Amino acid sequence: MTRKKRKGEIKRMSLQKKLQDCCFDLPKLAAPAANYIPYVITGNLVYVSGQIPFLNGEKMHLGRLGEDLTVEEGAKAAQACALNILAQVNEAVGGEWSRVKRCVKLGGFVNSTPDFTDQPLVINGASNLIGEVMGDAGRHARFAVGAPSLPLGVAVEIDAIFEIDT
Repeated sequence: MTRKKRKGEIKRMSLQKKLQDCCFDLPKLAAPAANYIPYVITGNLVYVSGQIPFLNGEKMHLGRLGEDLTVEEGAKAAQACALNILAQVNEAVGGEWSRVKRCVKLGGFVNSTPDFTDQPLVINGASNLIGEVMGDAGRHARFAVGAPSLPLGVAVEIDAIFEIDT
């Protein structure tokens, strides 16, 4: 039995190809840094725990926006978070991207000084990557807020919610 492709549905290979076209690969899954699990599936939603900008276990993007890092560097950190989010979703659906219907929401925390106000521009690094890779299915609701510090001194932490076929 063949399933018809619905509007916005993503095929596994098209996601991998889109990432490669953007010069990215899915990173290795990041292990939880505390007492939580990387994602939870409930009903038709995948809740991805906050992802930090370490790729394949390599520490990167440490510091505060408005003090140590530029907006562009912060956006790169957010992009790394998005790659980790996509890796967790890939694991959640067993690599079957045809099950992923859409990205519903991203929540972005930016390690920033009190006078830094460009949090939305930083989190655009994640939103832009997910939109580029997933097309219309990557358009999402979002928040971007400042925080006085983040775990392990990272610049950005982002969580996500995706809708899937069960």
